[in-house]
Amino acid sequence: MHPIAFKLGPLTIHWYGVMVALAFLAGIWTASRRAPRGGLSAEKVVDAGVWILLGAVVGARLLYVVSYWDRTFENPLFPRAPWTEVFMVQRGGLVFYGGLIGASLACIVYARVRKLPLWKLADVFAPSIALGYVLGRIGCLFNGCCYGRLCELPWAVRYPNQSDIWRQHHEAGLTTADGPSAPLHPTQIYDALLNLALYAGLAWLFRRKKFDGQVFAVYLLGYAITRSIVELFRGDYGAAQIRAGLTPAHWISIGVFLTGVVFYLVLRQQGNATRPTK
Repeated sequence: MHPIAFKLGPLTIHWYGVMVALAFLAGIWTASRRAPRGGLSAEKVVDAGVWILLGAVVGARLLYVVSYWDRTFENPLFPRAPWTEVFMVQRGGLVFYGGLIGASLACIVYARVRKLPLWKLADVFAPSIALGYVLGRIGCLFNGCCYGRLCELPWAVRYPNQSDIWRQHHEAGLTTADGPSAPLHPTQIYDALLNLALYAGLAWLFRRKKFDGQVFAVYLLGYAITRSIVELFRGDYGAAQIRAGLTPAHWISIGVFLTGVVFYLVLRQQGNATRPTK
């Protein structure tokens, strides 16, 4: 676990920030390559990608700040930290579901302003979201966040004692593990591998989709399932955050899954209604 990539004088470059940047670049590039098959120009998809990037970062950071505002770590986050701490995303602190909501809103606004078909645009970006998530989770591994429960399997990972995020969570009672060097489930790798498979499946589906919005709806279904699986092994939640045996992400995943079901059924019906009869 190596949070810092390198230093340029007083400027410290964190691996988390590097991987998130690479995630967005990979997502936008693959979406632009996919655009012509979806009936959109690559240039407009790249432009949309910039909007989506901004929306994703703002949404992900906003949900993180709201979720962790009153946490009292040894190194306090927001209540007692300088106000600039709210913007320090390069050190971690992005919640994916907040980013998904922010990116979706940005995509809707862009599509309306540019008068583009929303669901065609969503389908073009859906596989790329999964691919970008893979790189983002590798950034989490470097950063030492989103770690797992105690693990006795051969592929368990151990974080070094200098893992600030682990120590802060432990002192605040937000972790169930025993110590910074305890063997833990590599939940970041679980998440990355599952989303890599999801990316491959969505890319395959994109070339065979039956109606606009199908790929995005399947993405919501697939991600809700994969995230729920990984949450079973997460160890960075405190007892107060677990409700009925489910983590906060579990509950959000239920809503996302149901949303995906509604989108799929409604958009399929609309696609069948507009399809010319023979």
